[in-house]
Amino acid sequence: MIRFIPGSNTTAAMWLVKLLVPVLRNYYIAMKVVLQQLFGQAFLLPVFSRQDGKVAIVTGGSKGIGYCTAKHLASLGMHVIIAGNNETDGNEAVTRIQQDTLNEKVEFVFCNLASMKSIRNCVQNFKAKNLDLHVLVNNAGVMLAPEGRTEDGFEEHFGVNYMGHFLLTNLLLDTLRKSGTNNYNARVVTVSSATHFTGQVNFDDLQSSHCYSAHGAYAQSKLALVLFTYYLQHLLTVEGSHVTANAVDPGVVNTDLYKHVWFPGKIVKWMTGWLLLKSSEEGAVTSIYTSVSPDLEGVGGCYLYNGERIKSADVSYNIEIQKKLWTESCKMAALPVPS
Repeated sequence: MIRFIPGSNTTAAMWLVKLLVPVLRNYYIAMKVVLQQLFGQAFLLPVFSRQDGKVAIVTGGSKGIGYCTAKHLASLGMHVIIAGNNETDGNEAVTRIQQDTLNEKVEFVFCNLASMKSIRNCVQNFKAKNLDLHVLVNNAGVMLAPEGRTEDGFEEHFGVNYMGHFLLTNLLLDTLRKSGTNNYNARVVTVSSATHFTGQVNFDDLQSSHCYSAHGAYAQSKLALVLFTYYLQHLLTVEGSHVTANAVDPGVVNTDLYKHVWFPGKIVKWMTGWLLLKSSEEGAVTSIYTSVSPDLEGVGGCYLYNGERIKSADVSYNIEIQKKLWTESCKMAALPVPS
């Protein structure tokens, strides 16, 4: 999960900073969150009113946090569309949710976030249904994956976690705008994590081509999602759209995302996960809350953890960095760059 290519100007100190520091910082943040979860008070979802007639898309809704989010939204009467890259898992999730919620308006659409072409096809297929879109939950992701590239040449964390959702959201914005009203804003809910506090957006090497660290790449992708959320809200506010954008932190959750963790870490997770980590249901509560809570009607540009608005990393509020990342992302996704 770590690769280093030495160059003429590299030093041992630079190697330590670029490769080992992200590991230490990520695990430090993770331990802080675990302790908060262990000794803090868990957030309990309030009872929400029915959401009949509303439409939601949840990426990665076949398993884990995404599945629990999709299931809860379906239980409220929403028409829920699970977007994922495994048709078998997706259809099985649809069947289970339909049976458990007695809501037949649950379906699967194929969307591989590692492929710009697949994302565009997914949006085209969705728009062919002539549905509104009231909630988009950008949930899917990869974590600590070995070095790899997406179909379009992006580093995997940056490409799947960030660029995939950046393109998907932008392509769906017109539908979200049409669906929002004076009385009900459409919502974009993007799942980041506390790891974003350790992230740095390296504009000189966004694809981690020179010095690869899975921990650093993951943290960068999660920070990029927060920067994206804040700048999206800025643009939506300027244009007066009835759409809000918020980022959420699910906490440290016991899901399949840990499959790339080093073997000793897997042993520790297996032995202590039941006590220290949140269940998928617990991890989904803030996503669900942000998707439908009347307390957040018309409220955007927030970072939420455990059902509360909290302060994100200082750098995430830097409007110049937000704008620069947005501009570079538009170029990489072949989208118009806003003036």
